[in-house]
Amino acid sequence: MGAVASPAVEPDKIRVEGLQAWFRDTQVIRGITLSVRARSVMAIIGPSGCGKSTFLRCLNRMHELTPGARSAGRVLVDGKDLYAREVNPVQLRRRVGMVFQRPTPFPTMSVFDNVAAGLTLNRLKRDTPAVVERCLHQAALWDEVKDRLHESALSLSGGQQQRLCIARALAMEPDVLLMDEPASALDPIATAKIEELIHELKERYTILIVTHSMQQAARVSDTTAFFYMGELVECAPTELIFTAPREKRTEDYVTGKFG
Repeated sequence: MGAVASPAVEPDKIRVEGLQAWFRDTQVIRGITLSVRARSVMAIIGPSGCGKSTFLRCLNRMHELTPGARSAGRVLVDGKDLYAREVNPVQLRRRVGMVFQRPTPFPTMSVFDNVAAGLTLNRLKRDTPAVVERCLHQAALWDEVKDRLHESALSLSGGQQQRLCIARALAMEPDVLLMDEPASALDPIATAKIEELIHELKERYTILIVTHSMQQAARVSDTTAFFYMGELVECAPTELIFTAPREKRTEDYVTGKFG
């Protein structure tokens, strides 16, 4: 009998090497090195102020938009350094999309125009109606808004607005999707829909999600990284982080001894 083939292991999509970040003279990220597999979900956990959101913003160079902010180290996507001189940060953010803590639909635009905004602003020649429909399907929102495409995006519920923002990010056909506490402002039903959506999206995208919820990290992620005071304490498969962490600080955090 022939040997049973091992399941294919996804390659690393993202490799972060010695990443540091500052706000003026205050260092908020201290030499973080980690990898994220393609088509997987990594949760980033840790107490408030530990650098989670700053780390996420460094991955698509949004950190540098803040006056006085700077960073050092390397961030590679598919082996290419995102901080190389020839990289255009605006084009980079098409590849590495971001969804923020609170829904940020463009208030003067319709549902349709919100999804199409990136295509319009970047003058990309696409079949815009087809892209909008596809992305709303991907965001599990099409059935809820297909008869309301030309209504204001603000007419949607908070959970619908957040899924609309996810659809808007997907319209740019990113490789990576960054989510900064995407469900923290939502009710439990809307949160469950966002989590279901994350499970579906990881079949095509690599996702990093910052969350304060240990339960959410356990539900949605394949790998979890624990940050503390700007440092990466531990990064491992999520099940190990929550059942058998190597580091005492990780155990204390996930069991609620501090946070």
